[in-house]
Amino acid sequence: MSLPRISLDQWAVLVAVVEAGGYARAAERLHKTQSTLTYAVQKMEGLLGVKVFEIRGRKAVLTGAGEVLYRRGRELLEEAGRLERVAGHLAQGWEAEIRVACEIIFPTWLLLECLATFSDEHPDTRIELVETVLGGTEEALLDHRVDLGITSAVPAGMVGDLLMTVGFVCVAAPSHPLHQLGRELTARDLRAHRHLVVRDSGTQRVRRAGWLGEQRWTVTAKATSIRAAVMGLGYAWYPQDSIRAELDSGQLVRLPLREGRQRAANLYVVLADREAAGPGVLRVAELIRTGVAQRCAEDEHAISRHEGSGTAGDDDG
Repeated sequence: MSLPRISLDQWAVLVAVVEAGGYARAAERLHKTQSTLTYAVQKMEGLLGVKVFEIRGRKAVLTGAGEVLYRRGRELLEEAGRLERVAGHLAQGWEAEIRVACEIIFPTWLLLECLATFSDEHPDTRIELVETVLGGTEEALLDHRVDLGITSAVPAGMVGDLLMTVGFVCVAAPSHPLHQLGRELTARDLRAHRHLVVRDSGTQRVRRAGWLGEQRWTVTAKATSIRAAVMGLGYAWYPQDSIRAELDSGQLVRLPLREGRQRAANLYVVLADREAAGPGVLRVAELIRTGVAQRCAEDEHAISRHEGSGTAGDDDG
């Protein structure tokens, strides 16, 4: 690989002259003499064999080729700056990549907000997100394929912090035959219809999330299962947060179960190797904990406000 003939200092001179509007102001900005900047640009023109500036009246303006060189030179300087920041982060122990496994029952929007905050702080750190189901999260943590996991079961030998409790509701499309019975439903009623299930992403698939109907479709994506339910192709239990839009629009309606109307699962944040965790992994875990705590506080405030307004209405009546 041949070395470039133009140094970063020379590209910085060109960019400064253009953005400062002339050699004099650029010289002040770079703390160099005007003649030094003029010589640097002329040398660049000689090495590249193109004219960067042309004189129009009493002013030097960019040529067509100069416009291209200015834009690419600015990109080159920005990339060099990013490279130095990355090196600085690596020197401080910041990871180049962080791998996160998250069970699909965790609110997707909340996780993305937390990761977006981290990326705003550290844009040069790559994020790999693995969306998992049941045993898949545990396996990813135990095999150290991820640095951090959000899981409903803490793997043996690891320690997790409780994040939140996720509530599930059993639903089907309003046109589904189960809604047409007009009464509370039993387990026998459910057995007569198709149960929509998201496949355990673990290779062992030994965990089961509650009762599974004999008639069932098993899919690999939560979105596919929800779409099938909306189409009236079966019933399923979903985290309420995952189907809030479908519930609000009436595309899905809660089934009137006699028993087991709601299920719940605890979610934990777990570090695959707490002792070896770098500052980036620790920061992501902190953002997730903070995001969940803030969300729970907002939910409690909304419930209190709703209950307060309801009480006031009863008093007025």
